[in-house]
Amino acid sequence: MYQIKTFNAIAAEGMSRFSKDKYAINESEQPDGIILRSQDLHNYELPESLLAIARAGAGTNNISVKHCTENGVVVFNTPGGNANAVKELVLASLLTSVRPVIQGAAWVQELTGSDIEKQVEANKKQFAGNELVGKKLGVIGLGSVGAMVANDAYRLGMEVMGYDPYVSVDTAWSISRRVQRVLDSDEIFKNCDFISIHVPLTEETCDFVGAHELSMMKASAKLFNFARGEIVNSDAVLAAIKENRIAGYTTDFAEEKLLQIPNITVLPHLGASTEEAEINCAKMAARNLKRYLETGIIKNSVNFPTVEMGFNSPYRITVVNRNVPNVLGQVSTKIATGGINIDNMINRGRGDYAYTLVDVNEINLEKINKVAQSLHDLEEVVRVRVIPQPTTTY
Repeated sequence: MYQIKTFNAIAAEGMSRFSKDKYAINESEQPDGIILRSQDLHNYELPESLLAIARAGAGTNNISVKHCTENGVVVFNTPGGNANAVKELVLASLLTSVRPVIQGAAWVQELTGSDIEKQVEANKKQFAGNELVGKKLGVIGLGSVGAMVANDAYRLGMEVMGYDPYVSVDTAWSISRRVQRVLDSDEIFKNCDFISIHVPLTEETCDFVGAHELSMMKASAKLFNFARGEIVNSDAVLAAIKENRIAGYTTDFAEEKLLQIPNITVLPHLGASTEEAEINCAKMAARNLKRYLETGIIKNSVNFPTVEMGFNSPYRITVVNRNVPNVLGQVSTKIATGGINIDNMINRGRGDYAYTLVDVNEINLEKINKVAQSLHDLEEVVRVRVIPQPTTTY
């Protein structure tokens, strides 16, 4: 029986994937897996039992990923699960940044008298706006959200430039050929009328947009941040807005200093707040966690490599180790010395750590566990698991 602990309310469509015959939910403080949304786990003491954390969302800055990696805990996210929700909010924000429909609707509600139609016709010019057609949009970060924003903005008639030095092959195939790829983000800051940021928050991207980047923008340009608040330096934006060096800033991340400032729009973190997005992310997070617990397969992890292999042997041994020379040789030797034949093996590294799946042609569990213990005793090995062949195909 696997023990699962949840933080936050996780959509029932996701939690239903954990069958009652194999999983117990919130019945133990020594869980095998955790599934959460925005709960801050930085001060959470990782139980020794913990194998993986699944975040129902793309960002994992609420989790101490480095600490998890050092303890052999796999951290999953759900790339693309909320992409459509964020994309639609970005497009809505683009549209309302050029057409003051919200202000116009609020103004109409304040009208009184029997001649409302005449008042509207006489005063509607104050809400005249502009069109997006023909304007240049720069998208920085062409992941799941950025690619969708770029494609749909082009379909709205905009000229679209995209920048992402790390774009994946799968995403590259999904981006319209009409989106102009640039090799330097400076080209976007210098040339675009609208700039939308869609990069993950890392040490490298914190304050990615600062005074230097803002100084390159047109005075008529507008900046949109639906990625993470810390990616844009708020003090630099405030200065640029107050000095009329850029025309507007829209962010989904509230800070007191940004409130009630003309030409700054602050939304209450609505990007992924749709019923569909919450369901999609919950289902994807549950699938990531369930697949790892039952098969050892890793997909959509932010701290370990993608490792997949068909599971056709009676048992599988998984090994998390520091990514140094000769560990894989020691693993093979230990298994062979234990009198167990290897049916199949795959090893992948990511940064300072590596992960190995070893399928063994052995049914004597006591014998397998003895070998697993010998592997765990290796200095560079962090975690070892023994998994029986599952009855479900993944």
